[in-house]
Amino acid sequence: MNENEHEHEHRHRGVDPAELGEQDLLRELETIHRSRHDTLLYGSAAALEAHNVRMADLEAEYLRRHPERPVAPGRTRAGARSRQP
Repeated sequence: MNENEHEHEHRHRGVDPAELGEQDLLRELETIHRSRHDTLLYGSAAALEAHNVRMADLEAEYLRRHPERPVAPGRTRAGARSRQP
């Protein structure tokens, strides 16, 4: 990849999630999750692909930093089954 391609890739994907501070990472995740619905419904194929890549990168970084994050019982299969009538 030449320097121009690398610069285009960097602009396309944003700041490397590993370089973001904790608050910036959380803010980026909140923003991308809020914009997901509109991107899915109205974005071009390229915009949706860029959104998919960026969201996956941000989420992967969050999970890397928080492997033992708390999981709400209602967000598991067993918890969801217990709510069914």
